[in-house]
Parts: sequence; C-alpha cells; structure tokens
Amino acid sequence: MVTFPHAKINLGLNVVKKRTDGYHDIVTCFYPLSWTDALEILPSEKLNFTHSGLQIPGATDNNLCLRAYQLLKADFDLPLVNIHLHKVIPMGAGLGGGSADAAFTIKMLDSLFALSLTEKKMMAYAAKLGSDCPFLIQHRPLIASGTGNIFEEVDLNLKGYFLAVVHPKIHIDTRNAYQSLTPRFPDTQVQDILRLAPEQWPEKLKNDFETPIFKTEPGLQEIKAKLYSLGAVYASMSGSGSSMYGIFKTQQDIKGHFPKEYVIWEQEL
Repeated sequence: MVTFPHAKINLGLNVVKKRTDGYHDIVTCFYPLSWTDALEILPSEKLNFTHSGLQIPGATDNNLCLRAYQLLKADFDLPLVNIHLHKVIPMGAGLGGGSADAAFTIKMLDSLFALSLTEKKMMAYAAKLGSDCPFLIQHRPLIASGTGNIFEEVDLNLKGYFLAVVHPKIHIDTRNAYQSLTPRFPDTQVQDILRLAPEQWPEKLKNDFETPIFKTEPGLQEIKAKLYSLGAVYASMSGSGSSMYGIFKTQQDIKGHFPKEYVIWEQEL
C-alpha cells in the first residue's frame, strides 16, 4: 500500500501562552499543500524501515514512522511490516513533513489491518508524536489552538490564488525559536483576519517567530521582501521556518529569481 503524506503551511502563527508543562499554546491556521512524500507499508517477515530521496538525520530507530508503528503495536496485535519512505518534503523547514509521515503511518496501518479507528482516535494517537501531527490526519484548512491539537473550522477561500514556497535549506532549531519569544495574545484573532481577502492580510496576519528569527537569519527577511517585489499579495514564514511562502493572484516565474540550490514549490490553491 502506498500513500502520499502532504506538507502544510501556517497562515498566521501567534504564540499566546507558555504552559506549565513547558509547551506553548498557539493559534494558527494549518493549510494543507499538494507537496508530498511517498510512503509504502507492506507486511514483512521482520520489522524494517528504509528510505530514499532526501537524507533523514538521526537514528533510524527514532524515526517517526517507526514510532507511530510502535505506538499502535502497543494496543493492537499488528504483524511485522516493511516501511519505505521516499522523502521529498524538506525537514526542519516549518512544513510538517515528518509529522505528516507519522500521521499517514497511523492512517495506513488502520487501513491495512482493519483497526477500525475513528478519525478522533487516530488524532489522539498522532498527538503523542508531535503537536502538528493530529492536523495532518486531516486534509482541509483548520484553525488550531492549544498546542496545535484543538481544531475548529475556518471561513477561508483561496480558490484561484497561487502559492510559492521557498526553502533556502536553512535549519531552524524550534526549541530555541520558542525560547526567544515572549508569548502574548494578538489584538485580532487569526480566524477574523482570514475572513478578509489575502490582499488585506499584510500588517495584520503575523507569524510571531519572524521577529526573532529574522534577527539571526536576515536572509529569510530578504526572501520575504523578494516575494513581495515579485507581486505576492501576502508573504510569510511557515511555522518556525525556514520556509517562506508568497500568495499571488497570478502564477509567477519564481524559480528564476532565487539561487538554484533553493527548493521551490508552486501550486494553485
């Protein structure tokens, strides 16, 4: 069985409170993209994980796909499987690629072995693997609050716009990024801003990580400025970076304006 875990971007990201458990409460809109990895899971005589495409740092035993398998294995009599991941979505880029791989592993195991998990139950398992994993069980824009695990529908229509994502292959340490912030509630809620046309989002729809991260990585601010100069009606950083994106009214030649080593993704919304 093969499936395609999808990336996401954040439309707005406010860090509103530091929790007593050390995590942070946020408010954001998660928006799914058509940019995907490829994930194959097959029954096997031994548990095995292999990968191709982009390099995956860290120990294989700690990969989120294997952790998702072990999480379900603790509650169900799962057979052994071979998991192969072809990695396309850049890691450490604010695009949720690793979280998507974990979420889709849960979905595939449920389908392959008829576990009859509800979406709510799959999201509960996913929440144990990462704060944005529950969203990636789903495939529609949602407002997320809490640690990113409480969802509500959003009044949002981007049909006809074009999206360009620019990843300059800079890795941002998420933990350090959070430590550099002073949590606060915004004057206007993300969901209220998103009711406006994207042309009205600049100066209103904020990603709180931009201010501290642009100080240490000024090249990201330059990418944002370049996206605006190319005609973006709104540009921002996704998550804690380092991917930057622009929303355009018409399709643009984006790749020709950035270094060849940058990863560029474009799609119609």
